[in-house]
Amino acid sequence: MSSILAEAVTQLAYDPGVSPAEGGLPGLSVLKQVVSSINLFAVIATVGALCVAGIVWAWGHHTGSHGAEAKGKQGALVAAGVALLLGAANGLVSFFSTLGTQVK
Repeated sequence: MSSILAEAVTQLAYDPGVSPAEGGLPGLSVLKQVVSSINLFAVIATVGALCVAGIVWAWGHHTGSHGAEAKGKQGALVAAGVALLLGAANGLVSFFSTLGTQVK
């Protein structure tokens, strides 16, 4: 029984030696450009969403429509959060990737 358990633990502790390596597949530079373009598109869309949310917020405030004002505030906060995530995407992925390499 203990030898089966020891073998299972040994297999769980096996390091396959896989790590990210640049240049392993063709098209990596194209993929980076595509992802960068998607990120730029998302940033531009977020700016537009923030403008629309600001307009709805102001319209709701000036017309006395509390529901529209609340939705405008909500939209502005969501757009700000999306902008934060888009700007921090590289740093977040890098941080958690580095953190993941430290798991033993």
